Amino acid sequence: MSEDILLTEPCAPTETHAISAEAATTVATALKALGDPFRLRMLSAIAADPRGESCVCDLAELAEVSQPTVSHHLKVLKNVGLLDAERRGTWVWYRINPARRSAVTALLDAFAPAAIAEAAPEALPDADPADTDAQIAHLAADLAAATPALPPETVTGIVRESYAALARSAKITRYIVPLTERFARQRLADLTRDRASAAPQVLFVCVANAGRSQLAAALVTQLSNGRVIARSAGSTPAADVHPHVRSLLAEIEGDDAAQRFPKPLTDDAVRAADVVVTMGCGDVCPVIPGIRYEDWAVGDPALASPKGVAAIRDDIESRVRKLLDTLLTD
Repeated sequence: MSEDILLTEPCAPTETHAISAEAATTVATALKALGDPFRLRMLSAIAADPRGESCVCDLAELAEVSQPTVSHHLKVLKNVGLLDAERRGTWVWYRINPARRSAVTALLDAFAPAAIAEAAPEALPDADPADTDAQIAHLAADLAAATPALPPETVTGIVRESYAALARSAKITRYIVPLTERFARQRLADLTRDRASAAPQVLFVCVANAGRSQLAAALVTQLSNGRVIARSAGSTPAADVHPHVRSLLAEIEGDDAAQRFPKPLTDDAVRAADVVVTMGCGDVCPVIPGIRYEDWAVGDPALASPKGVAAIRDDIESRVRKLLDTLLTD
């Protein structure tokens, strides 16, 4: 009898929280326009162009197509509001519509890398939670003893926060304790940094901290011969450095490249920096008086071909050299 009641009882649906039909139509139209791989590549090229805009003649080099074909695809993106256009003489220049820039950034810097992420290697068994907790407690005690400038409870809080932040994005927790130690030591060094006497410090911030920001930090360390301290962080850190970038880091740093891992953005790192360089996520970085901010529009290695990755590396190196000229001269 109870089963019959359950089968015949009328449904009482709750209030729906779906987006409106009008909003769904607008979003679907934009997504349909982005359903062509060539259009996505053009959108990415325009977003990463250091001039802030691209010409039809630039974009024709992305594929073996005629300029009229390029113009057709650009018109589709313009009609859905993703691009603005301006004619100058015989050429038309395109830039990201300012009202849609945050959406384009989210698409290219967050969704796209996640969508094409390579399958994780066969997982190793995770660490035992109880054993990990004991190791974190031991680590906190060791770092507290090694950092007398800070109260022990502050150091313990930093260690616990660092562990929790890394655990949120970690796919495998077997190495979480040594990663926590590296991250916590970096944060403690930032908290105790004497700005008046310390070497210049630069913080590079991108969304995933898996590509551009890691590469820029490695180049600063190499090209400055250690005279400038480089940090990197991500507003939404990935689980690991992207393979395309890992190989470049190995060329720059050798075996030390294996120690690089994505880290979350913290206020400590921002306050300790002399220069903060954002690479696609400037809105999430706190603005603190006395700190110099720059925004570098560079391509994402996670989305690029091998040739494109090399071009991105060269672009970042050129920018790093200019930055070092100002820091080391000052």
